[in-house]
Amino acid sequence: MAFSIKTLAIAAALGAFAAPACAQNAATPWELKADTGYAYDKEGKTFSYKMGTSNAGELLKGAKKVPKGTLFFIGQNGQLYMRSGQYLEGDGRFKFGSDR
Repeated sequence: MAFSIKTLAIAAALGAFAAPACAQNAATPWELKADTGYAYDKEGKTFSYKMGTSNAGELLKGAKKVPKGTLFFIGQNGQLYMRSGQYLEGDGRFKFGSDR
């Protein structure tokens, strides 16, 4: 079973949303692990898998890089979304934060 890089990034995003809430202005970097695949399945569940390197070429077939400046979020309907474009204000505050 092959997973795309996009799928891995989306699943990682879900992991970030599962973490306890932090202060709006205290952004924390994701801690993605090498040799680990992250998946978001058809039912909306997230998984992580220990990966090997013997079929890395197959994994990369059809994979796409996630553009820098991409925001992942869960909508009120529970669906995972991604948005490319500006999501920070000029002063570095999160544009869509609750402190607006």
